[in-house]
Amino acid sequence: MTEPNGSSSLSVRLVTGVLLVIASGLACASHSVLVPPRLNLVPYGQIGLVTFTAENAKGSLHEFATRRFSEYMLAAQTGIEVMELGAADSVLRRTHATELGPAAAQALGGEHGVPVVFFGHLKVSNVKPSGGLVRLAVPRLEATVSAELSVELLSTKSGGTLWRSSAAATEKVGGLALVDGEPVFSAKDPNDAYGQLVNRLVYAVTYDLRSTWVKQ
Repeated sequence: MTEPNGSSSLSVRLVTGVLLVIASGLACASHSVLVPPRLNLVPYGQIGLVTFTAENAKGSLHEFATRRFSEYMLAAQTGIEVMELGAADSVLRRTHATELGPAAAQALGGEHGVPVVFFGHLKVSNVKPSGGLVRLAVPRLEATVSAELSVELLSTKSGGTLWRSSAAATEKVGGLALVDGEPVFSAKDPNDAYGQLVNRLVYAVTYDLRSTWVKQ
């Protein structure tokens, strides 16, 4: 038995409407695209890196942060080479500069031939030991530590700043001592003792170095 013409037309319209809704949904569905990093280091080729300086802290925290920064940078971009240029005090002596700034960057360019150089500074504050009062020096102490990492990229040709970034984080860390109220970071296993703090800081400051997926 054939369906009346009116019912047949209604069915066709319903099916057509459903198909249009589905097609519209598919057309409007978001998709992800890979956005290149805001800071592309590949054109520079060779990148200079001075060991980060530290404020309100002694030990290996700043050195550990520098190594982790280098690892994140190399993982984020291929085709670059990182040249480690030594500790800040050594750089200042060699370059006869008074601070890690334009003059030091230009001198490092002439000394090593790198077109750009990274300087970084790690500031520690609000160290709160766990378990109440402690002696002047307590090995392997646990404490909640706040830290801020600031990094900048300078041209060794002009001394100008090409990029800068900073991040702050608070984490419970281990493997430190308090000497006259100043924390000393010297854990046998820095990654286990304060790796999470450093990872958070470095991941944040290197955001512009990574390609990211963005929904459109």
